[in-house]
Amino acid sequence: MTQTTLAGPGHQPGEPGRADKPGSSDGLQAGLKNRHLSMIAIGGVIGAGLFVGSGAGIAAAGPAILLSYALVGLMVVFVMRMLGEMAAARPSSGSFSAYADRALGRWAGFSIGWLYWFFWVVVLAVEATAGAKILEGWVPGVPQWAWALIVMVVLTATNLVSVSSYGEFEFWFAGIKVVAIAAFVVVGLLAVFGLLPGSDNPGSGLAHLTDSGGFFPHGPGAILTGVLMVVFSFMGSEIVTLAAGESENPQRAVQKATNSVIWRIAVFYLGSIFIVLTLLRWNDASILKDGSYVAALNSIGIPHAGQVMDVIVLTAVLSCLNSGLYTASRMAFSLGERGDAPKAFARTNKRGVPRAAILSSVVFGFVAVFFNYQWPDTVFQFLLNSSGAVALFVWLVICFTQLRMRGIILRESPEKLVVRMWLFPYLTWATIAMISFVLVYMLTDDSGREQVLLSLLVAAIVVAISLVRDVRQRRAGAAAVTADASTDA
Repeated sequence: MTQTTLAGPGHQPGEPGRADKPGSSDGLQAGLKNRHLSMIAIGGVIGAGLFVGSGAGIAAAGPAILLSYALVGLMVVFVMRMLGEMAAARPSSGSFSAYADRALGRWAGFSIGWLYWFFWVVVLAVEATAGAKILEGWVPGVPQWAWALIVMVVLTATNLVSVSSYGEFEFWFAGIKVVAIAAFVVVGLLAVFGLLPGSDNPGSGLAHLTDSGGFFPHGPGAILTGVLMVVFSFMGSEIVTLAAGESENPQRAVQKATNSVIWRIAVFYLGSIFIVLTLLRWNDASILKDGSYVAALNSIGIPHAGQVMDVIVLTAVLSCLNSGLYTASRMAFSLGERGDAPKAFARTNKRGVPRAAILSSVVFGFVAVFFNYQWPDTVFQFLLNSSGAVALFVWLVICFTQLRMRGIILRESPEKLVVRMWLFPYLTWATIAMISFVLVYMLTDDSGREQVLLSLLVAAIVVAISLVRDVRQRRAGAAAVTADASTDA
């Protein structure tokens, strides 16, 4: 293995030898092609949660769940615009963690980097288990834990080979998701307006949006309940800014991803949920029983809808696992490079793969999978809840970081400010207010309260560790200076 140049405490993103180096990012190889980045950007916002969890949101808010998705989608658009502004100027494998390190301080980069890594390691266990359940249903002779192991090993191998193998797998995984949802929206629209030949659905147009208790069957307040239920299905849109550092043209990739996030959310989230709500009444029992997308397909008369959706959900699960492992390893790599993790994490082999960072992430992922099978209702539930609000913490840190980074970029390299946050700083502060409101509102919800409090507890522990490290490093530095002065005297 060859070792990359490690970044010391004062080595900042954007300096020579780091993310601004053409064709590479911090010792990583530029192995992702433009088509890989495009599909990662498109598929990044489509998680398994959209297919599996949307039914509960519809039951809780009725047709008003569309406004819940729109509000969260708007929040994500703003956050991605802010992140795109920083990433286009300074592509980095550490993305927002590296920017927070520069703009807010070492403690911020350390804390949000490790919290984000923790979030994705827990996601690995969740997705591996979800995929194993589907595969066990197809091949019951193989136990569920064995399927989880097989899935993790295969995707670990692809990530270890090269970044291009990750990109290729993700290209096809994301491609299947995109084609599936696009087909669902087109076929669904035809059925909604009675234009689909052979459809079993009567095609009621837009009537189902209001014919069962109105658009707000549970009152306008249910919109906020819906927000809590859908917000976490959007996590992953920021992955493209981490991957951009290993692309052929990072700045162009970030620009395209940032500019396309609006239509991606509009089509894949709002478009597909709109189809479900117009094909069926929101309180149709099949939405919760079979899942929203399966219920919609069954209403049209699509044969084997359940099996078709199982394939799509499995693809989404594998895509999430693939990207989760990639994301966790690159964040670990960046932390190692900045001296906030073991130095071994910042080493790459001759193919530019951070092997130690990948394997360490996989090991903790396996441990989490073990906890899920051994203590699902205690230890693993704690892991789930303590990482539950991390997505919102990440978005909040991105907002505060962008407020500072705009001035730094303008001062040091204004020509690189090719993507700009709209109405700066007003929309940035408005986004901070929106995210803060969601966090506070979660405290009024029984399940949300536990997630916020436990996530805050974990965050407080990580921040405390970071502050203690900073104090020790400063003392060690002061002691070294004193010792040098005494020697010179």
